[in-house]
Amino acid sequence: MRVSLIRRFISMASTILNVPEVDIDPTGVFKYILLELRGGSPDDKKILVRGYGVCNYHVDVNDMVTDELQKLKLKGEVDQWNTKVLGGGRIIHDSSNKTIKVYGYSQAYGKADHATTVELLRKVYSDYDISWSDEGY
Repeated sequence: MRVSLIRRFISMASTILNVPEVDIDPTGVFKYILLELRGGSPDDKKILVRGYGVCNYHVDVNDMVTDELQKLKLKGEVDQWNTKVLGGGRIIHDSSNKTIKVYGYSQAYGKADHATTVELLRKVYSDYDISWSDEGY
């Protein structure tokens, strides 16, 4: 009985729940992607927002996410995973004025659902003024 409890705990500990929903640069203008992360079971899924100023292309953001997840897998924090990019755009993050604007689209992945992106950003940046627009590239 004890062994099965330990296995269950290890299984629970190595799910995608360990992966934060939002990871964006603390300031600047940068490309972002919205993606679905799936774990080993059908119910093991979540939507992620990732955006980094060092990435020239939306595909580069996806590559960084893949590297991040692979590192978590090697550490045993995540067991099985796969991702599907839902779209992309741009983010203007002004931490000094506590504002975030989400807009635009990705030539590689199409336009992300900016409303979903803003909903996820508000969980992390609850004291920010966050808006979105379909305008711009």
